[in-house]
Amino acid sequence: MRRAEAAGYSAIVLTVDNYVPGWKPRDLQQAYLPFLEGVGIGQYLSDPIFKAALEKPPEEDIGAAVGHFLGVFANPALTWERLEWLRGTTSLPIVLKGILHPDDAGEARERGVDAIVVSNHGGRQIDGAIASLDALPPIVDAVGDGMIVMLDSGIRSGADVFKALALGADAVLVGRPYLWGLALDGQNGVETVLRCILAELDLTMALSSCTELRDLDPSLLRPIG
Repeated sequence: MRRAEAAGYSAIVLTVDNYVPGWKPRDLQQAYLPFLEGVGIGQYLSDPIFKAALEKPPEEDIGAAVGHFLGVFANPALTWERLEWLRGTTSLPIVLKGILHPDDAGEARERGVDAIVVSNHGGRQIDGAIASLDALPPIVDAVGDGMIVMLDSGIRSGADVFKALALGADAVLVGRPYLWGLALDGQNGVETVLRCILAELDLTMALSSCTELRDLDPSLLRPIG
């Protein structure tokens, strides 16, 4: 937390739907878990508290460092009370990512959380989980105006952004599309993807007779069935 504050971060995002990894057959088939190679865990390997628990620095014994990471990453015993401890350690806004139920959204608001992300982790944690877009309206109703509500999982286009904002999201997060752009063309690819999403959102608003984001509301959508 102190490192994040010192580095100039403006919020702390706590992912609550990945405290244990889900069943991912493709990853199992490919034996794909970069963490086991020390890839993607730099925030751990560079942390003084993490390193103090090791006999050797990570660069000298990556296997031991990875083993320690695996021992501290997953923690199914976490409770709402732990969130209260987190709230007391920082003045930065706290965002809970991975909320799908109105009761959990309300609980987060009561415990001092500043914002939530309605998310099913891109559909990668529980097979058959509710779509984040379907979960959004009752959550927005549950928290009212007292909390910022964002959404991710399934955002692939400006039209998807339009739907989420119309159903009450204050903002959306983009995952897979920017990674595709990054893989194809680095920073330029990411910028291109985001420009395309923004352009499509702009045109979708125009074609729906909306001139400002605040014009978006559920009346612009027609539920299937």
